[in-house]
Amino acid sequence: LAWTYHTGEKKNAPNEPKESTSEDTPLKVGDTLYLCTTHDRIVALDAATGKKRWEYDPHIKYGHDNQHLSCRGLGYHSATIPAPVAPSALAGNVPAASVTTAAPATASSSATAAVTAQCAQRLVLATIDARLVEVDAKTGKPCTGFGKDGQADLSMHMGRILPGYYMETSPPVVTRKLIVVGASINDNNSVHNPSGVIRAFDVVTGAPAWHWDLGKADPNAPLKPGETYTPNTPPAWPPLSVDETLGMVYVPLGNVSPDQLDIHRSPAVEKYGDTIVALSLADGHLVWYFQAVHHDHWDRDNPAQPTLVDLTIHGATEPALVQPTKQGDVYVLNRRTGKPILPVTAIRTPVTGGVAGDHYSAVQPESSLSFMPHPLTGADMWGASPFDQLWCRIRFKSATYEGPYTPLSTHPAIAYPGQLGVFDWGGIAVDPVRQVLIATPVHMAYIFQLVPRPNPTANVVTQGEQEHFNENYGAPYAAILKPFLSPLGPPCQQPPWGAIAGVDLRDGKITWMHRNGNTRERGVIPIPFEMGVPGFGGPLITAGGVVFYSGTIDGTFRAYDETTGKQLWQARLPAGGQATPMTYSIDGRQYVVVMAGGHGSAGTRLGDSVMAYSLPVGH
Repeated sequence: LAWTYHTGEKKNAPNEPKESTSEDTPLKVGDTLYLCTTHDRIVALDAATGKKRWEYDPHIKYGHDNQHLSCRGLGYHSATIPAPVAPSALAGNVPAASVTTAAPATASSSATAAVTAQCAQRLVLATIDARLVEVDAKTGKPCTGFGKDGQADLSMHMGRILPGYYMETSPPVVTRKLIVVGASINDNNSVHNPSGVIRAFDVVTGAPAWHWDLGKADPNAPLKPGETYTPNTPPAWPPLSVDETLGMVYVPLGNVSPDQLDIHRSPAVEKYGDTIVALSLADGHLVWYFQAVHHDHWDRDNPAQPTLVDLTIHGATEPALVQPTKQGDVYVLNRRTGKPILPVTAIRTPVTGGVAGDHYSAVQPESSLSFMPHPLTGADMWGASPFDQLWCRIRFKSATYEGPYTPLSTHPAIAYPGQLGVFDWGGIAVDPVRQVLIATPVHMAYIFQLVPRPNPTANVVTQGEQEHFNENYGAPYAAILKPFLSPLGPPCQQPPWGAIAGVDLRDGKITWMHRNGNTRERGVIPIPFEMGVPGFGGPLITAGGVVFYSGTIDGTFRAYDETTGKQLWQARLPAGGQATPMTYSIDGRQYVVVMAGGHGSAGTRLGDSVMAYSLPVGH
C-alpha cells in the first residue's frame, strides 16, 4: 500500500437513496489524479502521494426518488491534442495507433478563441441531477464560457421529468470537438420516462451540436419550437466509445421501462432496443446497428462500454468492437460495418406462456464467444444444509423455467442469467498486444413475477409514498424481482457464482477460467471457502501481463497472471471494491489505484477509501 485517501463521503443519510454505489475509476493526467465521488464531487490528488490539491462540489439535488447515487468517472479535454489522421488518408486496415476510445480532444474551430489559459485543460462531469459541468483541470474552478457559468442543462427539451427519473451515472465521451452523452433512467418505475436521446454538445461552449432521437421519423431533425424529444426510448446508461479516425461514436443501448413488458413498445423501440449503434461523430446520423437481444423482457441491456481494438485474424488486421452483454454473449464486430468478426448464429427459442398482448421472439442471436451459463436442472439446486437445498429444489420445481429466455407471467419464473447479468457496467479488459480478453462472468439466477395492477397509480409490490421501484406505473403489471436465494442466504444454484477467465480474441476460445472469490464476507458462516462469488466492476490488464480485479463481494483486491489466471497477490480492502481499477507510472514507479467505497446493490461494506498500491522501490 503506497497511500490512502479518504473522500469523507457519508453514506445512508436520511434523505439519500437506499443504494450508494461507489464505482469510480480515477483519471490520471500529468502528475494529478482526478476522481469523482458518489455525490459527484470532483477531487484532485497528487498522483505520487495522494495528497488533495483541490475539490469541486456541484451540490447535486437528489432524494429517495433516485434509484442510487453513483459516479463512474470523468471526461477530460485538452486544447493541445493533435487531430487524428483523416479517414480518407487511410488505406485498407486501420492502424492500431490511430484508434482512440473516449479520446481527449481539442476545441472546436468555431470556439478556439474561447480556449484560454483558464481552461486549456478541462474536466467534464455528468451529474446525477442531469447537468454537464466543466471545471479547469488545474484549479477546479468552473469553465465560465461553457453553458451558463460552467454548466449545461441536460433536461433541456426533455419535457416533464419526475424527480429522480433522469440521471447521468457514467462519464461522458469527450472528443476533439464534442461531448457526447446518453443517460440513465429509473428502471421499472413507470411507462412515462424521459427520452433515451443521444446528444452531442460543443466541448468549449456547451452549445447543442446534434442529437439522435430514434423515436422521430428523422432522428437528427432539429426540434421545432416547443417540441420535445421522444419519451421512453431505449437509454444508453454505460459509457460510450469513439473512434475519431473512423468518425464514429458507438452507443450501447439498453431496454425501455418497464423491462418485463413490450405491450406499449413502438416498432422503433423494438428495432433499436438492446442494440449497439454506430453514429456519425460529425452529425449523429446512423451508420449501422446490431441487436443483441430481440423483444427483451429480462433487462438484458447492453451494460458496458464497447471496447475498441484492432485484431489480427488470419494475418489481416480488423478494426474490432467488443461488446459484453448481460446474457453472457460477447459480440466481436467490425466497427466500420457492424458485421460479426466472430460467428453469430440465430438460435430458436420456442416460447409458451407470457401474458396477453405481450410478444416474444422465436429466435435470438448467439455469439460463438459466450459465457452464458448452462441451463439449470433440479440437480443444480444447492444449499448450505440439506434443508435449504430441499427448499431450493421445491422452489425450482414450482417455478416456470424454459432456459435463458423464459417467458414471464403472473406465475413465478426463473430468469437465468439474472437481472444483473453475466456482465454488467464493469465490462471486460482487452490486451491489444497479446490479443487477449479478460472477463469476470457472474452466474446468478433471479425470480421474476408479474403482478396485476388495479389502476395506473396504486402501489402493489411496495409500500409507502417513497417506495415505487418495480411498480411500473401506467402498465397493466408491476413486477417482483429478487435473487433466487435459499432461506439461509446463499444462491439456490450450485457454485461457482463468479469466475475470472482469459480468452484468445483471435479465435474466440476461452483458454482458462477459474472460480473467483470466497465466502468470507457473505457466507452463512464467515469462513473463506473459495467458491467463486459474484463481482461488480471490471478488470485491468497491465502491459506486463498482470490482471487486477477488486470487484468480488469478499472485499479482496487480487492480481493474476494474464496467461494462466494464476493468482499472484491479494490484499484485503476496508470496504467493497466494486469499481474498475486503473494504473499509471510517475517518477519511475507504477501504481495501481482502486476506489474502495462499497456498493449498495452488492451489499458490501461501505466506506470512503481510495487505495494506491505499488511494488517496493527497486522492483
